[in-house]
Amino acid sequence: MTDVARLAGVSHQTVSRVLNGHANVREQTRLRVLAAVQELGYRPNRAARALATGRSQLIGVVAQNSTLYGPASLLAAFEIAASQQGFAVSVHRVRELEERSITAAVERHRDDRVAGIVAIAPTASAQEALARVPDEVPLISIDGDPARSAPTVFVDQEQGAYEATRHLLEAGHDTVWHVSGPPGWFDAAGRVRGWRRALTEAGAEIPPVSAGDWSAASGYRAGQMLARMPEVTAVFAANDHQALGVLRAMAERGRAAPDEVSIVGFDDVPEAPFYTPPLTTVRQDFDAVAVAALDLLLHRIAGGAKPADHPVILPELVRRDSVRAPRG
Repeated sequence: MTDVARLAGVSHQTVSRVLNGHANVREQTRLRVLAAVQELGYRPNRAARALATGRSQLIGVVAQNSTLYGPASLLAAFEIAASQQGFAVSVHRVRELEERSITAAVERHRDDRVAGIVAIAPTASAQEALARVPDEVPLISIDGDPARSAPTVFVDQEQGAYEATRHLLEAGHDTVWHVSGPPGWFDAAGRVRGWRRALTEAGAEIPPVSAGDWSAASGYRAGQMLARMPEVTAVFAANDHQALGVLRAMAERGRAAPDEVSIVGFDDVPEAPFYTPPLTTVRQDFDAVAVAALDLLLHRIAGGAKPADHPVILPELVRRDSVRAPRG
């Protein structure tokens, strides 16, 4: 940094302010410093900064070691948002979201002197460990326990499921069957609540839930059962992969969508427009979740108050060709 200051003809403190995005730097000075940085190939020493300040430009993330579309998309979106604000991201992936593994991941992040920690923890099993993190550690959750007072960013899963179910009812179906996500997931529970609320408001029969595990295989197994029941004309699957399994099972029984059965998913995976038929689904705005999470964490790091410690991101119903009025 001393060489950059000498080449740019400014003080060491001015270089530091430019590199940290400080607003009180003249534009001409900022450009001169950035030109010197580029000419010298200077890279900030994050380790030295951490030793000097006790905090680094590093954010720790705790996430499950999973390829599920939702958590993976959230993680990717958060890494991009953090990078745009000058932060690097260190990810500790755990096999299971349970107390021992999460506690160990949090402690590793603290040993690395991260500026703050984000936990992508959408299961009940993770909450006890997160509740034990000392108050002085800036920590927020994404899709955590809605009942916790700790800062958390949510997608309104219930509202998304409500709109999906209401869309099927408005198409003329008497009721809607549901293939849910696994027990213990807050996302799955919220989607069950939204499905049930829409049916209750419409005065429709509430069928039993078919539990899945987010996989297409579990949707296929549920679909095999539902396909044998002629009264099933509409299905809301808790994610698009399960919807894909239901579509396959229905087609094998000669009940093609949307002529014989209408289907709605959740997530809007990139392949959803290319399903047969193109899938009506609920889109989650992962970029908005990531930006809200980073904003909330930075306020926590700065020690400032935040008006809303539980930002809620609304999902969007995406209408395609998998929903039609029932025959007759």
